[in-house]
Amino acid sequence: MAALQLVWYKRDLRIADHAPLAGAMAAGPVVAVYVHEPEQQYATDRDVRHERVLRDALDELKASWQARGGHFIELHGVLPAVFDALHRVLPFAAIWAHEETWNALSYARDRRVRAWAKHAGVTMHELPSNGVVRRLASRDGWAETWQRRMRSRLVPAPDRIASPDAATTTAAVTALPEDMRTSTGAHVVPPWSDWQRGGEARGHDMLLSFLSARGQDYRRAMSSPNEAPEACSRISVALAFGSLSVRHAYQAARQRARELRDDTRNRRDGDAAQWSQSLVSFASRLHWHCHFIQKLEDEPRLETTHYAPVFDGLRPAEPDMDHLRAWRDGQTGYPLVDACMRSLRVTGWLTFRMRAMVMSFASYHLWLDWRHTGPVLARWFTDYEPGIHWTQCQMQSGTTGINTIRIYNPYKQAEEHDAAGAFVRRWVPELSALSDADLVRPEHTPLIMQQMTGCVIGRDYPLPIVHHETAYAFARDRMHAIKQAAQRSGSAQQVYDRHGSRRTPLEARTR
Repeated sequence: MAALQLVWYKRDLRIADHAPLAGAMAAGPVVAVYVHEPEQQYATDRDVRHERVLRDALDELKASWQARGGHFIELHGVLPAVFDALHRVLPFAAIWAHEETWNALSYARDRRVRAWAKHAGVTMHELPSNGVVRRLASRDGWAETWQRRMRSRLVPAPDRIASPDAATTTAAVTALPEDMRTSTGAHVVPPWSDWQRGGEARGHDMLLSFLSARGQDYRRAMSSPNEAPEACSRISVALAFGSLSVRHAYQAARQRARELRDDTRNRRDGDAAQWSQSLVSFASRLHWHCHFIQKLEDEPRLETTHYAPVFDGLRPAEPDMDHLRAWRDGQTGYPLVDACMRSLRVTGWLTFRMRAMVMSFASYHLWLDWRHTGPVLARWFTDYEPGIHWTQCQMQSGTTGINTIRIYNPYKQAEEHDAAGAFVRRWVPELSALSDADLVRPEHTPLIMQQMTGCVIGRDYPLPIVHHETAYAFARDRMHAIKQAAQRSGSAQQVYDRHGSRRTPLEARTR
């Protein structure tokens, strides 16, 4: 009889397009396991919103396994101790898992598990996950590798899963220590919207609704805090938890593009052109999704350290707590910034343009180190993905040495993306009675109008925490000086050689 195979789920919580599951099933009977790890549950980048999505995904995944005759086990504890205990009562010959690029804790855990497996005589199969390449020698040719992976055949969901008989599995789990079989504590789950729920079915439904209807105006509307929640794909949560593969999303977009081309052979209209542009933009963002995660895969230290030492000491090691709290709580006196932070805390999502703006504001206007502001956003982004998050934190803080320095003007962003003030009025209701023009810089509103609307700036809503023009000029001059130093020292070239997209040469990036 073939030896038992263990499918280890991490951030790949799905049945469809799951190569480790297919490989394990080809080798023998299988059992799936997900391990709730206390060090991850209580990590500084974790929040109850993540637990809610995880619970959604696990409940659906377990039901999918059971419907196919398979056994799915949830355990609790530190790895590899949990695997060692399980192996003693339910001997398995191999572990099948996806390669994972997550945080420092998962990086260290995977190394421990590999060492344990080698010592225990258990074969470890770690298969590529989406477009991220492990042990990448050079960025040259990475884009072509990504394309090949994205266009390769999807792994179909199995109709049946062969597992040991239920009595054997149940007896083995029952023999484990009780603390490995029970949760270490319940989490209070906040009210939630369907936009930010988890699970494979929801991920597929969200992708379908985007490609069939919601995504037509994606390219134009993606930056608007008012329109983006509907016009964007909203599959980022499913991608972060692996309930949907990047490859599936990419191939679905390509199929939709082919359908549109077929539909328009006998007709030409603006809708088709609009769809085509949106699908190109969407596919491009799937590419960038893996591009940024690849950076953390290649250099895990980027979660906590600058790309180059030249940026060390750029900002104070100890943050100005008044500034940090005001930014976190949406009390900076900059209406769009405050609206974004308040919205994010409640909904767990912002469109990319607004994410970049709030990070830029914290880094440049408030001169806060990304290592103090990044954890706040990590906890609040329901779709938190470390490889994207930490590299973007550094990118929007100007500490990569190879990217154009972009200091977002929050007033200009408000005028361009919330001209009627709908977003600010929703999330900063104390300003709701002001005119559209006054919403941008409410401190310039005549005092009599402030009194008439019941919102006196400095009493009912804060004055700007910093002076925009002064803060902007200081940050601009300081950043350009240090970026020139990075170029002179050669550190910028070193960063580009290791992490830069080969689409754009370094000289064009540093102008």
